[in-house]
Amino acid sequence: MKGGKGATHAVATWVRRQPPKIKAFLAVVSGMSALVLLRMIVHDHDNLFVAAEAVHSLGISVLIYKLMKEKTCAGISLKSQELTALFLAVRLYCSLVMEYDIHTILDSATLVTTLWVIYMIRFKLRSSYMDDKDNFAIYYVVIPCALLSLAVHPTTHHFFVNRIGWAFCVYLEAVSVLPQLRLMQNTKIVEPFTAHYVFALGVARFLSCAHWVLQVMDTRGQLLTTLGYGFWPCMVLLSEIVQTFILADFCYYYVKSAVDGQLVLRLPSGVV
Repeated sequence: MKGGKGATHAVATWVRRQPPKIKAFLAVVSGMSALVLLRMIVHDHDNLFVAAEAVHSLGISVLIYKLMKEKTCAGISLKSQELTALFLAVRLYCSLVMEYDIHTILDSATLVTTLWVIYMIRFKLRSSYMDDKDNFAIYYVVIPCALLSLAVHPTTHHFFVNRIGWAFCVYLEAVSVLPQLRLMQNTKIVEPFTAHYVFALGVARFLSCAHWVLQVMDTRGQLLTTLGYGFWPCMVLLSEIVQTFILADFCYYYVKSAVDGQLVLRLPSGVV
């Protein structure tokens, strides 16, 4: 066991010493290797999307435990939770009117728990909320996502408003974690429960991205054509990739902290 930890620590130390270009190359190789592994062991790639929703729910469960156990919401971004509730509500509406399936049930459960977290932060644990640190202006993401959804959206047969809503929730989901990352950037120190939650988001985003990439590979690109024509199919895939890379840096430091045996995650300057 000690030998395994020593080898892992040695690898982590070697990676830390590499220049940024080498780290970026290693990240790409690791991501591609993970995709190949998932393709080999997961035969029905729709299960990856279900797994992503399950991991997201697990992350929110960690937040709920923190709020109930420690009676504090310090380190949690209310704005990220509100953005999450917004895109989940829009996606749930689109799912109900466009394609009711298991994702509708999963989104419903996630939305309810997210609304509960918002309620706790706003009313029950307001005194511990880091209002001065949670200073990301959400209109910087909501307005661009709304405008982009008007310009680039599905070209399917569904009602126009529903297609706009679908595009809006895809774009907003990709950037909804930015206020949480800004808060952590302001504090520099991330306590365990919040770190577990954000890491769970990173894993969920990767699984969701893997679902789309593998589906495109298996259908030899035909999946993109079923989503419509124009820029929309590419924007769906790009949104999945963007939201994965947004959290990649944090996930690296989370794993590094876990390998080093540190309970509290300390972020260096310039991260996230």
